[in-house]
Amino acid sequence: MRRAWLVVLVLLAVAAGGCREQRQPASGSTLDATLIDRDGDAALEPGPGERLIDRTELAARSPARRELARFAQLSDAHVRDEESPARLPFLDRLGAPFTAAFRPQEALSPAVLDAAVRSLNASRPQAVVVTGDLIDSAQGNELEQALAVLRGGWVDPDSGAPGYSGVQLAGNADPSYYRPDVDPPRHPGLLDRGQRRFRAAGLRAPWYPVIGNHEVLVQGVVAPTPRLRSVAVGSRVLARPDADLPAPDREPTPALVDRLLAGGLPGETVRTPPDGGRRQLAPRELIGRLRPGARGPLLDYSFELAPRLRGIVLDLARRDSGASGLVRASQRRFLERELRRTEAAGALAVVFSHQPLATSAGGERALRVLDRHPSVIAAVSGHTHRNSIAPRRTAGGGYWLVGTSSLADHPQQTRAFRLVETASGGRALETWMVDHAGGPLAGPARELAFIDAQGGRPAGNAGAAGDRNARLFLP
Repeated sequence: MRRAWLVVLVLLAVAAGGCREQRQPASGSTLDATLIDRDGDAALEPGPGERLIDRTELAARSPARRELARFAQLSDAHVRDEESPARLPFLDRLGAPFTAAFRPQEALSPAVLDAAVRSLNASRPQAVVVTGDLIDSAQGNELEQALAVLRGGWVDPDSGAPGYSGVQLAGNADPSYYRPDVDPPRHPGLLDRGQRRFRAAGLRAPWYPVIGNHEVLVQGVVAPTPRLRSVAVGSRVLARPDADLPAPDREPTPALVDRLLAGGLPGETVRTPPDGGRRQLAPRELIGRLRPGARGPLLDYSFELAPRLRGIVLDLARRDSGASGLVRASQRRFLERELRRTEAAGALAVVFSHQPLATSAGGERALRVLDRHPSVIAAVSGHTHRNSIAPRRTAGGGYWLVGTSSLADHPQQTRAFRLVETASGGRALETWMVDHAGGPLAGPARELAFIDAQGGRPAGNAGAAGDRNARLFLP
């Protein structure tokens, strides 16, 4: 419950004496330095770097001889319009599937994405793959902000009337929400600073999008409906839900949501400044804005990550409801064609998706397609907000399943990759985590994410050492 979360947050923050922003080296590479809670006081401080751990489940160890490619992954930024009437932060109280409808750092998501971009630029990748949930709730203004950060230039995080308007205001007596102006760790003025325009650095490398469930579904679980679209651009926000609002026993469908909203918002409402920029996007429009020139209902495509290294993107997001992934039969055929083309060109392949193939409906059949192709070196995903690396053994040797944590929750990191040739004539895929650059907004966001009881350190999303910085030897 959020009341319990607030008590934990207060106790930890008092013990820590407030959040203390710590900056990483310019590269943000955790090979050079880390951010750790050395003394258990809930405050991050500089720590030693983490070396690459040799993972030899698929092939024997051999020293690296030369670099073949360098690329990066950014996942689950969840850039959000936290002031939108379509956001329902109280849903946390109802339980799954709404387990992260509110985060204490949610007003700072564009600044966190910009800080991550600045660190990735320092690592000089040849390409960056954005593996989904770039935005949070299918809104047009969320996409505008996220694209402005990735492309560089001025970013306007505000919506509605100038300044912050939402559940984190100092005058909100609901104990479920952290209020930075009055609750410890105090950050007076943080919310209003988070609404100000800023100039983003922009990615210097080409970047390639992957569709996640939050791009096409409202709060990542249900497709926009006429009534949801009306709420998003409207002037009333639900302040207190009806006491008898039932906890969901399953993920909501569009029909169920429209029935719930048939009589208006279910509870006490207050006025909020309307904003047409909050319009919820149809999937085809969103795809066209993420990747101009893309056609079709799904964003499946391939591209050159580096010479003789192909990236293959799969769009596993459902279009009606549900956060889990779905692999269609047409996508398995697409995979087969692309992998044959890759091998005919004498290249290797990395497959990217938002949801992990292993946990998606139809995913095991897709993995069996990958199993037949020795060109595949890794299948890389986001969605879980957790770092993980596991071998996938096949008759031809195998490849690696790599999952990466989010920018929305702790540890707010991105992932770098380096494909190397080894002294034995083989190859290895080196990977390491990259901390974002911090700053006056992203720094407090990182500290709040660390002590958040839902997505912070208790969740274990950083993974084990071998899930973060590893040298993955390839057969």
